[in-house]
Amino acid sequence: MYSILLPQLIQGFMVSGGLIIAIGAQNAYVLKQGLLKNHIFWVSLTCFVCDALLLSLGVLGFGSLISQNIIATLLLAGLGGLFLLVYGYRAMRAALRGGESLSLDDQHHQQGLLATIGTTLALTLLNPHVYIDTIMIVGGVAGTLSFEQKLAFLLGAWLSSGIWFFGLGYGARLLIPLFKKPSTWRLLDGIIAIIMWLIAGSLFLYAYRLYAGTIA
Repeated sequence: MYSILLPQLIQGFMVSGGLIIAIGAQNAYVLKQGLLKNHIFWVSLTCFVCDALLLSLGVLGFGSLISQNIIATLLLAGLGGLFLLVYGYRAMRAALRGGESLSLDDQHHQQGLLATIGTTLALTLLNPHVYIDTIMIVGGVAGTLSFEQKLAFLLGAWLSSGIWFFGLGYGARLLIPLFKKPSTWRLLDGIIAIIMWLIAGSLFLYAYRLYAGTIA
């Protein structure tokens, strides 16, 4: 029986991994906290738990209840876009100013645990694209499977998510010698700012098209 379900487990691992690995606001934040050694376990765990819950909703067939709520989707897009605009501004300001993050062990530049978890939750949940990826796309792929196959598919998706977020958070330490250079740190902040603004723009565009479609 286990050998029969192995293809679904691998499929879930590959589909989920392909969506998660794409560079986005959440991954950029996890990478930066990993470089700062700032509550890496809790950041990675928060991302994984959110991902696991949303993947479960999608694979087990409850995604339509969320995806069909247009008002909730519009609110998420608007709030998420505004949040990313502000976060991107702060990252760009740090990139232009420079000099403040020369020491990655400096406690002055580390957020408290609650603030870090709050930011992680905001970057994860205030983004309609995360629901599109985990609930609609992953859920759609698993839609034709039997219940036992869905469980194997979901397990593979969970494994992919856990390996990625904890690997990204703790693996960032390997880059610390490189990021002790001020120019490299400023470059990362600049890239993060651009990523945040691009995603914010896509969220506003997504909300506009959704709203235009509802009044057309």
